Amino acid sequence: MSDRGDETRKLDRPDRVDALIEFMTPAVLDILSRLDGDEFTTTEFIEVMTTDPAAAAAYDEALKRWGEGDRYAKMIVHGQVIPGILRRSPDVEWLGFEHGEEDVYAVPARWRLLASRDGTTR
Repeated sequence: MSDRGDETRKLDRPDRVDALIEFMTPAVLDILSRLDGDEFTTTEFIEVMTTDPAAAAAYDEALKRWGEGDRYAKMIVHGQVIPGILRRSPDVEWLGFEHGEEDVYAVPARWRLLASRDGTTR
């Protein structure tokens, strides 16, 4: 018997990163809507996010859902999930990588806030 059925089932499942993006989007956008200033790095964003109880709970749950240990989970969340959500937001612009910023899990990026919650430009 062929393993093609198993391969088809794998392709039918949503990507795990996409699933985490969907799960974390409300928490990330909530924090983003409350940020002050003009620019921030991914590392700074994560620091702020983990001080908010609801957002910190979503962050911790995302790490648990990845399920490959804390280090690998943080590599995915810091390097793919949170940046993926920010890139999709109309309220921020990616400015490039921030190589001088320390994050042992990913290369942080610098972001610019473009619009406030009510749609006015900053």
